[in-house]
Amino acid sequence: MTAFGTPVTTVDELREFVEEPHPHMKYKVIPVIDEETERFLAFSTYFLLATAAADGRVDVSPRGERPGGVLVLDERHIAFGDRPGNRRIDSFRNIVERPNVGLLFLVPGMRETVRVNGRATIVRDAPFLDDLPGTGAMLEGDRGSTPRLATVVEVEELFLHCGQAPVRGGLWKPSTWPEAETLPTVKELFYSQSAYWDEPLPGVERRYPKE
Repeated sequence: MTAFGTPVTTVDELREFVEEPHPHMKYKVIPVIDEETERFLAFSTYFLLATAAADGRVDVSPRGERPGGVLVLDERHIAFGDRPGNRRIDSFRNIVERPNVGLLFLVPGMRETVRVNGRATIVRDAPFLDDLPGTGAMLEGDRGSTPRLATVVEVEELFLHCGQAPVRGGLWKPSTWPEAETLPTVKELFYSQSAYWDEPLPGVERRYPKE
C-alpha cells in the first residue's frame, strides 16, 4: 500500500479488473503496412514518437508534417524527415542507444488512429530525402529545404486503434475546447517551470519579458 493506492504488480492481478480482449482486438495486429493504411499515413500530419534511453527512461515527442511527410518506403518500412526544433536530440539519442520505438499517427478530424511498433534507424544521404516536404515548409507550395536526416522505422506491429479516446477528449470538437483566456500562456508556463531550473539562462527575459 502506498499513499496513492495499492500497486498492481502482476498481469494476473490486472486481469481481475480487465477482461480478456475480444478476439478481433487480440489478433488485429499485423506486421506489414497494408494498402489502406498507406493511404491513411499519407494524410497523417501529426504523430507521437515514443523512444527509450539505454537506462530505461522513456520519452514521447510530438511530430508535425505536411501531408506526404510520412513516406511508406515498402510494406515494412516508413520514413520521416528531421525538422527544426529545440536541438535536444532526445529522440535521436534514444534511437541510437535503443532502436525500439512506438508511434501513434493521427489524421485531423478522424477519430481512429494508427499505432506502429518497430525498430528505428537514423539515416543521412538517403535517396528519398528529396521526396519529403522540405524543412520549414509551412505554406502551400513552399518546398522549404531538404531535410538532412531522416528516421526509418521497420514495422514489427501495426494496428488500427478505435476512436473512443479522441471522442471522450473532444479532440476534434471545438465546442468542448477550453476558452483561451482560461489557459496558462506560454510565458506563464515558462516562468513557472523556470523556478525549478538549476540556474537561470542568459537571455531568458529578453525572449520572454516579464512585463
